[in-house]
Amino acid sequence: MTLFVNGEKVEDSLIQQEVERLRPDYERVFAHEDPAKREAQLLDWSRENVIERVLINQQAQKHTKQIPKAEVETAFKQIKKKHGGDKQLHSEFGTDDEKEIKEHIELHMKVKRMLQGLCKDLPQPGEDAVLEFYEEHKEQFKSAEQVRVAHIVKHINGQTEETTAQNLIKKAQNEFKKGALFETLVAKYSDCPENGGDLGYITRGQMVEEFEDVVFNLGVGEESDVFQTRFGFHIAKLYDRKPPVLRSLEEVRDDIVNELKEQMQRKTIDEFVDRLKSKAKIEEV
Repeated sequence: MTLFVNGEKVEDSLIQQEVERLRPDYERVFAHEDPAKREAQLLDWSRENVIERVLINQQAQKHTKQIPKAEVETAFKQIKKKHGGDKQLHSEFGTDDEKEIKEHIELHMKVKRMLQGLCKDLPQPGEDAVLEFYEEHKEQFKSAEQVRVAHIVKHINGQTEETTAQNLIKKAQNEFKKGALFETLVAKYSDCPENGGDLGYITRGQMVEEFEDVVFNLGVGEESDVFQTRFGFHIAKLYDRKPPVLRSLEEVRDDIVNELKEQMQRKTIDEFVDRLKSKAKIEEV
């Protein structure tokens, strides 16, 4: 079966390219689905995406003014520079025909201008909408929990074997248990003694998971036992903890306004595409 959209043939390769583009995120989100059902749904969604893209391109070709050749040429040079030369450029566009590449670029510019025109007169989000969004999404406006932590670390690398590193960190731990100051032991034993081993305030996601699993479960003023990460052996000390704090409406107002604008733009474009689909002749023969 061959797909036609308003008489334009749609190559199966375009749908398969869309399948592979969507696949990583799709399979992650729908991992629990039956594989056969999941694959069928992925193919269906990819087909719909391609149909919508073809309709938008057709509309842009018919109703958007020609882009001046100088603008297309400038855009071509910028894209070529971004891709690092001809080889990467040709690979990206699937052709080494510069005329064809420039036609693709011009069409993309037409589509962009058409969609910008659709959205140019959308109203600014009102204060009520901003406040409602803030109240409904307070969790996303909380600052992340922070901890201020220092550590003694013995790396495992070409200079230090695992056994040697472990023995040295245990020696530091024994001295600490006998009353030595943590900061003194940092200077004496750590492979990263700068700032007394103080890493400052960190949030989850900044350090490796094995490190965070330990330090975020310490109490203020508490030191950890020796523990290992992919980098070596550590002893950590927690100096301070800052709980999540809700940012004020004024702090996040611009972010909310931008999000609401994007929502209005997406809705406007979706409604536009729906109108195109309702009038289109889509057939498989």
